[in-house]
Amino acid sequence: MKILMIGAHQDDAEFRCGGTAYKLAQLGHSVKFLSLTNGCGGHHLLTAEETVAVRAKESAAVAELLGIEYEIWSDQADCALIADLPTRRRLICSIRSFAPDIIITHRPNDYHADHRACAMLVQDAAYMLIVPHECPEAAAMRTSPVIMYYEDGFTNPAFNCDLVVGIDEVIDIKLQIAHLNASQVYEWLPYTNGETVPTGEKERFEWLKGLDMSTPHTDEEILSLPRGYAVRFARPAAKFREKLTEKYGTEQGAKIRYAEAFEVCEYGAKPSDEVKALFAAL
Repeated sequence: MKILMIGAHQDDAEFRCGGTAYKLAQLGHSVKFLSLTNGCGGHHLLTAEETVAVRAKESAAVAELLGIEYEIWSDQADCALIADLPTRRRLICSIRSFAPDIIITHRPNDYHADHRACAMLVQDAAYMLIVPHECPEAAAMRTSPVIMYYEDGFTNPAFNCDLVVGIDEVIDIKLQIAHLNASQVYEWLPYTNGETVPTGEKERFEWLKGLDMSTPHTDEEILSLPRGYAVRFARPAAKFREKLTEKYGTEQGAKIRYAEAFEVCEYGAKPSDEVKALFAAL
């Protein structure tokens, strides 16, 4: 199958479903990340041009690690994405060129204007993907893709977990994804949060994780810890423990420490038996 993961920025798909992307690619499915902006706004010391170049290299490294395709809208400025008609039509053509069975993207309620615009663009494009006279320069798709949302912590409305994927066996890959986005996790985001990053390579990676992964933690402990990418990647398992036990069984579901969760968007096609089987096998 073909799965398109659309983010407003170059770390959005990575951090929300990088483990699922890797598992799908390892099973032979075609996975593509699409970033609708070039990341130019995401640094406090580098110029916009330097930031775009650095982030492009980081994304290329992620694509190589995961074995996926990666497209970046290099001419679309960060922090300036708008859900207007020209951008919608550009997205329609981009989606049609890949013809995905599944699209995964942001929910429309989000703290970042780019995230909200990305979600609205996907929603507004959803039906138009099968309309031949809309964007006739790109052949219309014959069937609508399934559309899903990344998991998030926003509560108005709250995320509804329809599908969950345990990623314990690939958590090292997902942490490596974060490590490869060095300009973000060690530079820009710590600057915005007022954090100080250790200078040593080993110490820096331990700081990135935010917890001792060799020590078991209860779900309550994970949900109370303030920071760290291992913490971040563990929260979906802690939040959606019941879904994990439903999928993997009581014993295995209780042991899973890291997960990714998805909500089905009603604007896309309903998940077919094939799509359900795909996620059931992950």
